Amino acid sequence: MKFSLSWLKACLDTEASVTEIAATLNAIGLEVEGVDDPAEKLVGFRVAKVLTADRHPNADKLQVLTVDTGDGTPLQVVCGAPNARAGLVGVLGLPGAVVPTNGMTLKVAAVRGVESNGMMCSTRELELGEDHDGIIELPADAPIGTPFADYHGADPVFDVAITPNRPDCMGVYGIARDLAAAGLGTLKPIAAQAVAGTHPCAVEVRTDDAHGCPAFYGRTIRGVKNGAAPEWMQARLKSAGQRPISALVDITNYVMLTYGRPAHAYDLAKLTGAVVARRAQDGETVTALNGKDYTLDSGMTVIADQAGVHDIAGIMGGEHSGCSDETTDVLLEVAYFDPEAIAATGRKLNLTSDARGR
Repeated sequence: MKFSLSWLKACLDTEASVTEIAATLNAIGLEVEGVDDPAEKLVGFRVAKVLTADRHPNADKLQVLTVDTGDGTPLQVVCGAPNARAGLVGVLGLPGAVVPTNGMTLKVAAVRGVESNGMMCSTRELELGEDHDGIIELPADAPIGTPFADYHGADPVFDVAITPNRPDCMGVYGIARDLAAAGLGTLKPIAAQAVAGTHPCAVEVRTDDAHGCPAFYGRTIRGVKNGAAPEWMQARLKSAGQRPISALVDITNYVMLTYGRPAHAYDLAKLTGAVVARRAQDGETVTALNGKDYTLDSGMTVIADQAGVHDIAGIMGGEHSGCSDETTDVLLEVAYFDPEAIAATGRKLNLTSDARGR
């Protein structure tokens, strides 16, 4: 399981260093397989300001920049980015820096006959995004000369091996609880405010499989606008190796990874009648969110409505009722499924997921 330092500190009040946290995790039986510190990849990259930008004498698509690096001596840098211009504040890779995306070591070199003392960088080159159409543009008040790792707030990421007997630590909050118990800080309380409903649920939610699904709850949320999740949430999901998809999907993944509690959001408009946890019928099929079709049997618990199966219980949701950019009303489901039943279903279908593991 991977998580960033800032994510951990959202759950744990501590001043412990990365080294102290890693040592304590190992001491309490949560083996740290590695710590990835992005700051190490950004050594040699600095916040810098373009003072002048002139056309390269020997190349139409290149410019010769003079760049203020904060040490009083501007550097000359050749740049081909279309947005390079005087006054721009960006990120300069100095000679000796290693470009994260390709491992190239920067050095003083002549570019079409003009000396260049480094490189103005794009987000892709620094592995901070996919934008490669131009160089990074920082706010005008960004402190010139500051190491970019310090300005950007590089966030170390822990990779911890969680054994199957510790499901309580399959969420960042559970790991924070163990660290607090080990004396490394104070666990922050969960601030969960009750939100009164404003409309009837309008969907019957029940379980007809008391063994496979002893507890099954749902709540409708209307008038939502799906889109991108907040940047801080996307950053935390990326630290865990998750690809941000949309706010509705990302929120449920974030809850699962923070608290170890899988949840699922259905597009309410794609549901018909009651939503029921029940046993599958032999031969029923479902197209899961991974795009694959699965044939079910009567030993498997599923979530279904009048139209058919929408969810392989405790493992993966169905493609048909998943949320999209057009979703405006959702049914949020949280349930408890029998662990042995989930394991048996997963083995039969050869299907694993983050939800199944938890």
